[in-house]
Amino acid sequence: MNLRDLEYLVALQEQKHFRKAAEKCFVSQPTLSGQIAKLEEELGLLLIERTSRKVIFTHAGDELAAKARVILLEVKGLKDMAKSFQAPMAGPLHVGLIPTVAPYLLPKIVPHIRSEFSEMELFLYEEQTNVLLQRLEEGELDCLLLAYLPEMDRFGAIDLFDEPLMLAMPSNHKWQQQNEVELSELSGEQVLMLEDGHCLRDQAMGYCFAAGAKEDTSFKATSLETLRHMVAAGMGITLLPQLAIPDTEEQSGICYRRFSSPEPSRRISLLYRNNSVRRPCFNQLAKLIQQHSALS
Repeated sequence: MNLRDLEYLVALQEQKHFRKAAEKCFVSQPTLSGQIAKLEEELGLLLIERTSRKVIFTHAGDELAAKARVILLEVKGLKDMAKSFQAPMAGPLHVGLIPTVAPYLLPKIVPHIRSEFSEMELFLYEEQTNVLLQRLEEGELDCLLLAYLPEMDRFGAIDLFDEPLMLAMPSNHKWQQQNEVELSELSGEQVLMLEDGHCLRDQAMGYCFAAGAKEDTSFKATSLETLRHMVAAGMGITLLPQLAIPDTEEQSGICYRRFSSPEPSRRISLLYRNNSVRRPCFNQLAKLIQQHSALS
């Protein structure tokens, strides 16, 4: 038995498909299948039931795969610990970001990361919050950059900045002449929202519902850029995070206005596993982001 065998077992449990598990492990399907069979022989246990349609894990297989996942995470921790002693800002760093942060924050910080931490190999992954949290917990990602929510308190967090949510409306809207908008003015208004799964949707809806606004249920956007285009087409109003607001705030049929105090906002944080040994790296990364995000 070796660590690679455990990786095959964990991948197969996640994918429930030999070909997909082999692709994830970058090996051929016969190789993965053969090693799983050898592992079963060595342990003297049937780990999976093989059918023509799907892979079914036995109770023993599920228990061993869960333990294998813990072992692989501990091994990764040992490797990370060694790297952190050698050079905290060197080597691979796998960072996950939510879609409402990634396209707007990355252009501001990636050039500085490459310049200041030239020995770092940066790998970036854009996923929705629930997927990122799972991948962080399972050790696939080192840290996350996302909007902090109370249920994330099982992880370590470094607060980066508070980002205001601004009102985006068609340029001919009745509030266009106002410098600021009271949140209470949204009462009775229909607001365009992102689709389910985006944490920004829940945060924006919380503010809008508290103000008496309603969601426009005729359309749900897959991205902030889709929301922007819908507003430009005169289809309604929405809330956008400040990082997504262009430098020229009046353009393409849209105008943007801040809300008067207290304005709605979200907290952007760097999330990591509590037992991660790469905290010195995260501290340096957080400091860089705070310096160059223009919002901290």
